[in-house]
Amino acid sequence: MARVVNIHPENPQSRLLLQAAEFIRNGAIVALPTDSCYALGCHLGDKEALDRIRQIRQIDDRHHLTLMCRDLSDIANYARVDNVQYRLLKAATPGSYVFILEGSKELPRRVMHPKRKTIGLRIPDHPVALALLAELGEPLLTCTLHLPGDEAPLTEGWEIQDRLEDRIDWILDAGHCGTESTTVIDLTTGTPELLRAGRGPLAPFGLE
Repeated sequence: MARVVNIHPENPQSRLLLQAAEFIRNGAIVALPTDSCYALGCHLGDKEALDRIRQIRQIDDRHHLTLMCRDLSDIANYARVDNVQYRLLKAATPGSYVFILEGSKELPRRVMHPKRKTIGLRIPDHPVALALLAELGEPLLTCTLHLPGDEAPLTEGWEIQDRLEDRIDWILDAGHCGTESTTVIDLTTGTPELLRAGRGPLAPFGLE
């Protein structure tokens, strides 16, 4: 049964973050707020938790997962980033973007696209997400909490519990955080390519 934890959206309680991080390290799937909408997250190295998230979302290994990072140093550890890409990332983070980049050798193969060897990376602009990442001390493997057949992502703690009560472990309920997904931009081709328009503005990438 999913545990619902009411966490302050701007000043998240340290003890709750400590507990959540420990549960994640031990295999938990967590629903957490971001600057776009709620996301499902698990430990990067946990294959079983990853498989559970894919079952919940009904996605296969060709669907790009997102590695949620604290800062640009994390991104540089897990993706191949050249100077042009780095400048774009620096100008647009933190924010409501997912960037498709070539994964580094630090990433397990199972979390990358099987043919392209790419992954989504983002730095969220939400106090709870950033504080959880700081407590965890490493990136979190995530995807949007958008259930099959729904028109929009889930955005209320009680609704997440009602729909996923026996399929996830923790719900960090910080109240409503929106229903608009991130903007997804592919940076692997030399020129930014828009894959999905979302909450993140397109102007910084000349894509308007």
